[in-house]
This record gives sequence, structure tokens and C-alpha cells, in this order.
Amino acid sequence: MSGFIADTIFALASANGRAGVSVIRVSGAEAVDLCSKFLGGLPDVGQFRLRPFKDKDQIIDHVLALRFQAPHSFTGEDVIELHCHGSPAVVKAVLAALSESGRARMAEPGEFTRRALENNKLDLAQVEGLGDLINAETEAQRRQASRVFSGHLGKLVEEWRQHLLRATALIEVTIDFADEEVPTDVTPEVQGLITQVVQSLDVEIAGSLVAERIRDGFEVAIIGAPNAGKSTLLNAISGRDIAITSEIAGTTRDVIEVRLDLGGLPVTLLDTAGIRDSTDTIESIGVERAIDRAKSADLRVFLKSNPEEQPPFDLDADDISILGKADMQNGSGISVSGQTGQGVDELIALISARLSDRAVNVATATHMRHRQAMLDARQGLDDARIALAKGDSHTDIAAEYVRYAIRKLDSLIGRVDVEMVLGEIFSQFCLGK
Repeated sequence: MSGFIADTIFALASANGRAGVSVIRVSGAEAVDLCSKFLGGLPDVGQFRLRPFKDKDQIIDHVLALRFQAPHSFTGEDVIELHCHGSPAVVKAVLAALSESGRARMAEPGEFTRRALENNKLDLAQVEGLGDLINAETEAQRRQASRVFSGHLGKLVEEWRQHLLRATALIEVTIDFADEEVPTDVTPEVQGLITQVVQSLDVEIAGSLVAERIRDGFEVAIIGAPNAGKSTLLNAISGRDIAITSEIAGTTRDVIEVRLDLGGLPVTLLDTAGIRDSTDTIESIGVERAIDRAKSADLRVFLKSNPEEQPPFDLDADDISILGKADMQNGSGISVSGQTGQGVDELIALISARLSDRAVNVATATHMRHRQAMLDARQGLDDARIALAKGDSHTDIAAEYVRYAIRKLDSLIGRVDVEMVLGEIFSQFCLGK
């Protein structure tokens, strides 16, 4: 993609299909002259103007044109936005006219955002935040993605970086003047700076797992014996018939998944096979899968057939035990019925509360790549502290470990070569981004 960075590019920036309005974005050195040719002139920078879009002396549509002048645009280049009627035929004709001009080409997926990165309008973490924002389905995902897109992680990295640059400079002083008497022992200050960064990293690393869950979704597994009402409960919570229900025990053989928005949190609800000993080979495989998937889930809802029933394996403290088929029970305690809806709202509220408690300590680092870079940086700083503790003979090694940590942190926001990850990131974007 970088070979085309000088080209002028265009693409539909709004959704495909019929709409009231469609937005076509043009970016690059030729954007102003090219669009001026089709529109018979352009508005002043930052102003909207209604113009006829003409090709071969025929009016294709009347469009609203908006002009952004470099570097004050999303890409950092001259950008023209054409707001036309959202007819597929109109959009196709405008795109064809731009292409046939020979002065611009259709953008590749994510190329507008790639140019924003190349022109220092966004850092790499912000690019990932933008991708997450586009894909956000729940309020928690939107808030988290907006925080990353706003540059919060970049500011955090810069704070860590400045502390470590100071630490490196102090270490270099002891190396450069090893044969001379340095008036002050800088080791305590260096150790203090490193410790400060390590403590901040620990907080961010701990919260990054929750952040990843908010981005990808929490998994909640419903477990219990065959015919406990798990599938009926799944259907009741989701509000639609997802799972087949039957009076015949063992109907569910595989894990059934349904994606939900619970209290603004993305949740994948899992309906697992009824857990019991079985001589049926297929059912036994389903039970094994159910146990493995349930153990790896973020939360488990144990649906009991009777008050005395014990779970098939040890549950975590946050897991929920609840009596099923409440419409057929006479016992006390928390109970639910997927058939009548009794207790379903209360169960949903309880699940949301348990997951919301975990989301309180969410970090800004939202991707596995972020967490790994921070873990690598932290390891480098641990090694630096060990080297410093060994005395002056190891200060050069300590300095190299700190520089290693800085490089790892820089990779979070794209300060160092991250070409390998760019293709994967931008492939997830649409043409108009």
C-alpha cells in the first residue's frame, strides 16, 4: 500500500446500499483539481456548497461538497467529501466518473486510515481504536473504543517513555564518567523511575484482560443436568427460539451460542449439553465439550433441577447457582423459569452485575498485541532492576534492558517498525476508511 501513498484515492465512505444520503471521500494531491472539474468549482475550506456533478456534460446528481485542506483533515491530505443522493445508481456513476478520469483510483481497505497514520494524524493504537469503534455493538464497547481512539493509550505510553528516557540518561552518566567521580549516586533515582513505570504497567496489564473481554465479548455458560431447562432458559433470555427444546433428556449435543447486549456489555451466552454419565458416544463427546467450554467461560450459571443438586465441578465465587423450572417447584431461594419468564429479568440483572463488577478495572490496552508488548517491556524492566542491583559493572546491561523496554512500549503506538501488523489491522477496515 505504501507504494501508492502519492496517489489520489476515493471510495464510498458511508454504507453500501440504498440510503437517503451517501458520502464519497476523495483524498490526495489531485483531490481539489479533480473534484473542481466535475463540480465547476469548490466551496471555501470548511464550507458546504450544493453543486451539480457533471460528467461528459451530463448532470449525474446535485451533491453537497465539503472541502478540507491539508493538513487539517482526517488523512492529513487535501480531502473532498461529496454528499450525494443514496441511490446505488448515482453512487456507481460518481465512482465511475472519478475512476475514468485517470487521476484517482479506488482506495484499498483501510487506506484512508493508513494515510492518517503515515501523516501522524493517528498513532497505531488510535487506528485500532477506530476499528473497534466501527465494530462496536454495545455501549461498553463504544465507550472503550472511544477512549482508545481519543489517544489515551498514546498519552500513557509517552508518560512511561519519558520516565524511562530519564532513567536511561542517568545510567549513561555513570557509564560515560566511569573513570571519574560522579557526585551523586543515581541508582536510587533510576530504580524509583523504573518502579513507577512497572507499577503503572501492572495496573494496565491486569485490566487489559477485561478490556479484551469487553471488545470480544464475555462468555456466560449455562450448565446443568439433562432436561434441567437450559435451552428454554437460553431462549427466554435471548427473546427468541435459538435452541431446540424437548422433554427428551440430552436433546442438546453441542454448544449453542447467542450474542446478546446485557446492560451495555457484549455477552455470548452458551447453552451446553446436559452433564451426566452416558453410554452414548455422541452424547459423551457433547458432555466433554460442555465441561471444557464451561470451565473456560467468564461466568457460569448452574441451573439446578432440585435444591440439593451439586454442580458437576467446582464453581468460582462469582458463579451463579439457581433453581430451574420455578413454575414446577415449591422450594424457596432464587429460582427461574424459562417457560413462564419467572425470575428471568432478575437473572439477567444478576449476570450483568457480576460482569459489570469486573469491567470497573478495565484498561485502555484492548488487544492481545498491547498486553504482550507491555509484558515484554515489564520483563525488560525487571531485568534492568536486577542488573542495577549487581553494581556498576552491570550498568551498561541495565541501560540496554531499559532501551529494550522503551522499544516495546513504542511498538504499542507504532513508533518502531510494525509493518507486520499493519496489513492485518487495515484489512479489517472498509474501503471508505
